[in-house]
Amino acid sequence: QVQLVESGGGLVQPGGSLRLSCTASGRTLSYYSMGWFRQAPGKEREFVATISWSADSTYYADAVKGRFTIAGGNAEHTMYLRMNSLRPEDTGVYYCNTNPPRSELWGQGTQVTVSS
Repeated sequence: QVQLVESGGGLVQPGGSLRLSCTASGRTLSYYSMGWFRQAPGKEREFVATISWSADSTYYADAVKGRFTIAGGNAEHTMYLRMNSLRPEDTGVYYCNTNPPRSELWGQGTQVTVSS
C-alpha cells in the first residue's frame, strides 16, 4: 500500500513563492512518472507538471511554464514543486500522484491561496 502526502501550501501574496513537497510512504512506485495536479474552487482538477521516474525529463502545463519547477521523483520517494511568481489564478488544492494518475492514490492535497 502506498500513501502520498502533500505539504507546504499556505497563503502567499501575488508574486510570492512556495515550495510544495510530496512524500511517498509504504511500498514504492517503481518506474512511475510522478506529477502535480491542482483543483481550483468550482473547477475540474488539472495537470500542472510531471517528472519522469529517473528525474531526467519534465513537462509543464502552459499556465505554469517558466514559473514552476518540479524536482525529485519516484526514485527519491519525495517530490517537490517550486512555485515562483504566484498569481491569484494559481489558487487551489495541489495534489501529487503518478502520471497518469491512479484513483487510489489521491490524498488530501495541500491548499495554496494567492491573495493580497
